[in-house]
Amino acid sequence: MKKKFLITLAQLNPCVGNIDANLNKLRTVRAQVANENADLILTPELYACGYPPEDLVLNPMFIGEIRNAVEKLLIETADGGPAILLGAPWIEENKLYNAMLLLDKGKLQAVRYKVNLPNYGVFDEKRLFNSGPLPKPIEVRGLRLGVPICEDIWTSDVVENIKAGGGELLLVPNGSPFDSQKMENRLQNAISRVIESRLPMVYLNQVGGQDEMVFDGASFVLNANQTLSTYLPAWEESVVTTTWTRGLEGWCCAQTNTIEPKYGLVAIYRAMVVGLRDYVNKNSFSGIILGMSGGIDSALSATLAVDALGAKKVRCVIMPSPYTSNHSVEDALEVAKRLGVKHSNINIGSAMLTFENILTKHVGVISQNRIEENLQARLRGILLMALSNKFGYMVLSTSNKSEISIGYTTLYGDMCGGYSVLKDVYKSTIFKLCSWRNSNKPPDCYGPDDECIPPRIISKPPSAELKPGQKDIDTLPVYSVLDKILIHLVEKETPLTEIIANGYDKDTVLQVWHMFNRAEYKRRQAPPGIKLTCRSFGKERRYPITNAFAHTYKLKDI
Repeated sequence: MKKKFLITLAQLNPCVGNIDANLNKLRTVRAQVANENADLILTPELYACGYPPEDLVLNPMFIGEIRNAVEKLLIETADGGPAILLGAPWIEENKLYNAMLLLDKGKLQAVRYKVNLPNYGVFDEKRLFNSGPLPKPIEVRGLRLGVPICEDIWTSDVVENIKAGGGELLLVPNGSPFDSQKMENRLQNAISRVIESRLPMVYLNQVGGQDEMVFDGASFVLNANQTLSTYLPAWEESVVTTTWTRGLEGWCCAQTNTIEPKYGLVAIYRAMVVGLRDYVNKNSFSGIILGMSGGIDSALSATLAVDALGAKKVRCVIMPSPYTSNHSVEDALEVAKRLGVKHSNINIGSAMLTFENILTKHVGVISQNRIEENLQARLRGILLMALSNKFGYMVLSTSNKSEISIGYTTLYGDMCGGYSVLKDVYKSTIFKLCSWRNSNKPPDCYGPDDECIPPRIISKPPSAELKPGQKDIDTLPVYSVLDKILIHLVEKETPLTEIIANGYDKDTVLQVWHMFNRAEYKRRQAPPGIKLTCRSFGKERRYPITNAFAHTYKLKDI
């Protein structure tokens, strides 16, 4: 009976659709751990194609390329090196499954299919895959392994079946995207399955950014007594070989790395850096260009861009209008100086006059109202897109979740861009992140060690500066109140009566409610952005644009 088993946890960052690159990275890992005499390599869920592949898996050419690539890798395992548990979409009897494939000794030794297909939040797996049967353990070099896939451990049925079939150890491949509340839920859920089954568990998660999602990794190993023997680092690729020994009570993993990942502001910031970096690099953009207003949103966006890519790949454009204050220009220049980025100063005053003269011929005198305000934002958008065409840099939108929620942002103006790093960040959190970054620099960031954002930017009242003396508070509740109401409306779907009963002013709640509902058409046209909360705009919240409920809902009982 085998007494020792070495399992390599390959916490990797795949690129969706780049099958050869993903598998070549795995080949490199296999060559490395072969020297450590590893028995088995575990990859994340659907690693071969990258997760989530979305409708790519409905393309027969794509599925065919995956099968060809897997068959080539399969032949290579005849060399006697480590076996591989590989995540891949797989067709059997004309049915498509989310599968884990056991490649060993030149043969496909076993296949296991995901049973519980998530169909909520950002997930659409019931639309794409067939549900597999309850799985039995698979035997790998004398060890009976259960392979529940991601969602399969969020209920007890799959693990119970593995235990009943004589499973000795649970290996759980995951594609679990980050949100700021999820880590504790993951761990507690894993502990529940370990307690029920009395089996140890390897929880392996993907790392890296994919469109709106960012995966934090933070893989771990739980022994049968619920002790954590291994933690892989969050936000970076990591390959760790764990050593397992069989004792009287079953298999146990030796202590390997028990540095628990940090969450809170540090996790949110690193998620933004990793998500932005991967979006730019995986889509082959040359760099980032953004408008620098001297306000807190653009200052944080620029800092994140430099931390993600380095100063040489970031360009800022200052675009003052006649209403832009001198201190805003000074603050914008100071941020550019501290970050060490190239910057341009393009005054849009003359362009405003040109467009106002054109419009006057058709609509009469242009007064200081929404037409003039939106014109400024859209002129800036035109300039940024022109410079993007010139330099090949992606325009980074600087709109935050508070503004996008209530429509306090301009279509084809400050909303324009290829990506939005602040899309799922409320304004209140932005203030906290700026103060945090001024005192901290994560290890994977390229920005300055010193303070990046001038304190005056953090302390001054927010303003769009689209008309004389304008302040956000003139038309909006203070952000500390606004954001709490929005969390009720967006993340919690709290009824209005309950929000008001919680102590919020009735008129303020109704104001926010109406602004929130009127802005759906804007949100539908917003650029993609990093998911950071339990309910981001886009895939996780699919409200109709044409929606009379907000206008017809009876408020008489409030």
